[in-house]
Amino acid sequence: MQEKIKPTVVRVRPEKQIETKQQIPYFVGISKETANAQGISMNLISIPPGGTAKPHYHKDFETAIYILEGKVDTRFGEELKESLLTEKGDFLFIPPGVPHQPFNLSETEPALAIVSRNDPNEQENVVLYENKEG
Repeated sequence: MQEKIKPTVVRVRPEKQIETKQQIPYFVGISKETANAQGISMNLISIPPGGTAKPHYHKDFETAIYILEGKVDTRFGEELKESLLTEKGDFLFIPPGVPHQPFNLSETEPALAIVSRNDPNEQENVVLYENKEG
């Protein structure tokens, strides 16, 4: 007989960053692993000055991003040909399966953002995207 876990309120304070498939520093906040979340995850990302993530998409789940600090150029879509600039105070929505790649436009300051998904797992549904043009 499987023991039933009683739902409870959980506080999470990330002690260290993890390296992700996208090769971008993450501070894991809420996830299945940290809080027994069943349908959501929420993390802090820090894109180093002049840095970027590897092109990727999220299989079968939506992503919502809130920019805390910095300016980020997010390239997206087929062959990453489209581009959208976000900065402090902006929200960004990325539908499931849309390839994207964020670029920190500052050469001196990190870009910080809160990322939330309707998937409690951290990396299981992240798929690296091969951009044929570059």
